[in-house]
Amino acid sequence: MRKLIASTLMLLISVASFAQKLPPEIAGVWKCDDFKIEIFKSGQTYSAKLLWAKDIFEADGKTPKRDSKNPDEKLRNRSRQGITHITELIYKDGEFINGKLYSVQDGNTYSFEERE
Repeated sequence: MRKLIASTLMLLISVASFAQKLPPEIAGVWKCDDFKIEIFKSGQTYSAKLLWAKDIFEADGKTPKRDSKNPDEKLRNRSRQGITHITELIYKDGEFINGKLYSVQDGNTYSFEERE
């Protein structure tokens, strides 16, 4: 019986040790009161797109707001809904680093920087 318990404990410790080396599973749909996003893996990086936001519609509550502050004139008429806001996010050494965030509020793209 002691051998079985010892073997089981060793197996659990091995599995836990291996699992800690894998990135946490962040892919999926995340929501709060103000927004709902979908995080997905694209190759070796993670991205996120906006599914819904508290202020995503015009005053009529039906018409999606446009990406009117986009620096690319061709994209200013697209709906904010479905825009991929976060790109190139990398999981490295136990944390998510780098990546870029596009803001529809001002049309700028911001970089997440790696901490040293």
